[in-house]
Amino acid sequence: MRIIYLDIDSLRPDHMGCYGYERNTTPNIDAIAAEGAIFTRCYCASSPCVPSRASFMSGRFAIHHGALTHWGPGYDFYYPEGDGHSEHYAFFTRHLRQAGLKTVTFSSFGDRHHAWWYFAGWDEVHTHTLKEGNENADEVNAAVIPWLQRHGKEEDYFLHIQYWDPHTMYTYPPEYAEQWNGEPAKAFPDEETIRKHREDVFPRSASFLHTAEHIPETMPGQIRDRRDFERLLNGYDGGISYMDKHVGELLQTLRGLGIEDEVTFIISADHGESMGEQGIYMEHASATEPVHHIPLIIKAPGITQPGTVCDEFVYNVDVIATITEMTGLTVPGGWDGRSFMPALRGEHWAGRDYLVMDHGLYTCQRAVRDRKWHYIRTYHPGLYRFDPVTLYDMENDPFQLDNAAERYPDIVKEMDHRIALWTQEQLGQPGSRMDPLHQVIETGPWKYVKLEDWVERLRREGCHEAAEALMAKYAPVH
Repeated sequence: MRIIYLDIDSLRPDHMGCYGYERNTTPNIDAIAAEGAIFTRCYCASSPCVPSRASFMSGRFAIHHGALTHWGPGYDFYYPEGDGHSEHYAFFTRHLRQAGLKTVTFSSFGDRHHAWWYFAGWDEVHTHTLKEGNENADEVNAAVIPWLQRHGKEEDYFLHIQYWDPHTMYTYPPEYAEQWNGEPAKAFPDEETIRKHREDVFPRSASFLHTAEHIPETMPGQIRDRRDFERLLNGYDGGISYMDKHVGELLQTLRGLGIEDEVTFIISADHGESMGEQGIYMEHASATEPVHHIPLIIKAPGITQPGTVCDEFVYNVDVIATITEMTGLTVPGGWDGRSFMPALRGEHWAGRDYLVMDHGLYTCQRAVRDRKWHYIRTYHPGLYRFDPVTLYDMENDPFQLDNAAERYPDIVKEMDHRIALWTQEQLGQPGSRMDPLHQVIETGPWKYVKLEDWVERLRREGCHEAAEALMAKYAPVH
């Protein structure tokens, strides 16, 4: 079995043609999707990058694998039974090798986040640059395509390819952003909403998006009005378009090898991206809908039927479990994921009734998502101004503008019960350790703890007014 897993950083499904986006951002991915199954309700259990990919490697929720943030307390990956070689808590990559698959990754993720556990179990690890992330798609393909030309016709491999282009900074050729100039842009957020965001939310938000020394021409430095937002949107869509072009190069390579129709494709993301929701722009900083909702496309010859759509709730850890069953292996008992193989075959399959998710880098939050509601309990606000309890009616308020918590106390009570029940179930399992969320709450999220570093960096860059405003607004809280 030949499996190619496309791991696309920061990709929102609603910016893809196969999910109904008006712009033609993903024609090559859309072609793959048309031949397989699309999942409309796939979510990462934990965000952002480190906890999500720790779940990819371990098959477990962050409350079990321990890496809920990017550095500091709550970042330690728990090695089951001391050495990581447990069959009950098997590393995904090591488990696939039990099935005789050659496991290969083209990703600099482990270097970027000093996440050395990420390198466990692969037959081959290709970091291919020293950038520690944000390689452009052409740099990725420059390493991947020669590998495919040498090894693509071999049997039984799992090839993981990470593309960074939708993740800031947007360093691809500018014409990929410019192609959207003059095209209609999403109506949300409008001018009034942007004005309110500039007054109320920090940090990589409306007032300034990044504190980098150089902002590429493909993106604005801040969101002052709709024109800036449209430029940001064009930049994000340009990154997606540039990535998709290189997916097309992969397809062309497979076609040249005569194996295009024999390869199983899994296309997903580590997390999504906020584009104005909750006043956050171009960042994955919370346990919210735009951050946790991710695409999932699976084309598996002999298994999936063209045009299959699954509307059931699934976690990213369920994807790992499904790949495992697809290769003929048993899902390890210590994993949290559940296989959804029947859904791939177009059979009836009941997904999860609701999902519990969490975030610990910018804020400390646990959330519940069901068909109607997205509920967020904020334990430490970190760098953003979230209410302690937030409830969104996703059917009638898709942009999450109205916190309905006070009007629906019974729903809030039920959601809190779901979080408590889920937490008790997880921590009650044999071998469970400390909930990493508690460690993050104690010190504050890592980005919050680094507030002084943000201020100092602004001062070094000559942004003295922004630095002083930041200190005046947040130092009393900090």
